[in-house]
Amino acid sequence: MAEVLAGLGTGFAVALDPFNLMLVLFGCFAGTLIGALPGIGPINGVAILLPIAYSLGFPPESALILLAGIYYGAEYGGRISSILLNVPGDAGAVMTTLDGNPMARRGEAGRALSLSAVASFIGGTIAVILMSFFGSLLAAFAVEFTPADYVALMVFAFASLASLVGKSTVKTLLGALIGLMLATIGIDASTGVERYTFGIPDILAGIDFLVVVVGLFGMAELLHLVEQQVTGQLKTLPVDKSFVRFKDLAVAKWTILRSSLIGFFIGVLPGTGASVASAVAYGTEKRLCDPEGRTFGTGDIRGLAAPEAANNGAAGGAMVPMLTLGIPGSGTTAILLGALLMFNVQPGPLMFEQRPEIAWGLIASMYIGNVALLVINLPLVGLFARLLTIPQHYLTPLIAILAFVGIYSIVGNPFDLLLITGLGVFGWFLRKLDFSLAPVILGFVLGSLFENNLRRALSISGGDWGILVADYKSIMLYVLALLVVVLPIWLSRRNRSTLAVSAEE
Repeated sequence: MAEVLAGLGTGFAVALDPFNLMLVLFGCFAGTLIGALPGIGPINGVAILLPIAYSLGFPPESALILLAGIYYGAEYGGRISSILLNVPGDAGAVMTTLDGNPMARRGEAGRALSLSAVASFIGGTIAVILMSFFGSLLAAFAVEFTPADYVALMVFAFASLASLVGKSTVKTLLGALIGLMLATIGIDASTGVERYTFGIPDILAGIDFLVVVVGLFGMAELLHLVEQQVTGQLKTLPVDKSFVRFKDLAVAKWTILRSSLIGFFIGVLPGTGASVASAVAYGTEKRLCDPEGRTFGTGDIRGLAAPEAANNGAAGGAMVPMLTLGIPGSGTTAILLGALLMFNVQPGPLMFEQRPEIAWGLIASMYIGNVALLVINLPLVGLFARLLTIPQHYLTPLIAILAFVGIYSIVGNPFDLLLITGLGVFGWFLRKLDFSLAPVILGFVLGSLFENNLRRALSISGGDWGILVADYKSIMLYVLALLVVVLPIWLSRRNRSTLAVSAEE
């Protein structure tokens, strides 16, 4: 405890240096704007600004503080387009669309934005506190996770999808299956065999996640707006001066706490990330708070608070293995790891002793960054909400420009512009059939993780499937997955029986 407090003292001395403090504020503000752009996300924001930070000759601790600020800011910013436009900024913001956008559509954009900012602040702060005091211990546990354990974790995540969103469980599972099919496109890394490429060389490397999320959400939303314009059904969305209330926080307080912890612990596991954390947190809260599926997905504040707290908790959790073991916990922390190596700094346990100004300075900057993001974002809630007052005939081309420019600037392949258009038409068709698009995205993300870890596990065991149930962690996760599927069914039947008995009496 004394060592941690001493380390934090060293860190705050570094982070509160006027130059570093300015970098924290700039990084948080720039990250918020970057995260608000559909499809860009924190990983691309950090990747774009890394060469700039390096070429300007910043000290290592200053460069890392700037990049971490962008990382955290982008996690915050992803909620803006998710809530206002129904277009997630990144994978972690997919679940935010489910209840955030319905709130915006009924005139509560300000309330949704401010609630998500507070939930993100709490989730991020809890994650940094846990990282400060238990980082090394948790990182050691995370390293013990084998590929077989990750397979079990993915099974648990898929089980959470069973009644995650939408009115029809069958359509939810079909959506996840479509996502899994999209994830298999490309050359099989293990055998070199082409899968579902149909002779198109541009998809030999698979379909980029950005293309899928912008196509299915951004372009599908664009086509939906065009359809409403043509049919005369387009309505101006109401915008009021609503803001998060103390009553909202009282209702969502346990949701935010549980989701923050879920997000952090899943984020600690290398390779999982905010998308898995937000999906598991949302599914958990839906089963605890709305087992009958009546309010989640229609603008429930708990359905918004859960993924927002979880994805910021996961962002903090992903920093743990990177700093303590030199193992990136997510795509963004992989870039931060590369930044450390560029400055000839080797992450790991010894970094806290040999370069405390970097390790503890970065952690301290995250405390400051969380507060800064709350201070920056809350006053801007009204301004963001006013975006909904833009006439729809202007908003439609704006979404198109953001989608095409964002994809081309990151991917750089003209074919992908055609691909997002095709996926947009497909997403619009699924919406017409009353499919939720969130399970498709989550199936795509989880499918790749599931397949890669399953192949690794079978390679380690020489093809013996028994390795999947050889460890207590795997068995525990399979049991949890079974309970997630069976318990709601049992509880629902028990409630019906209780109501029937009460009616007879």
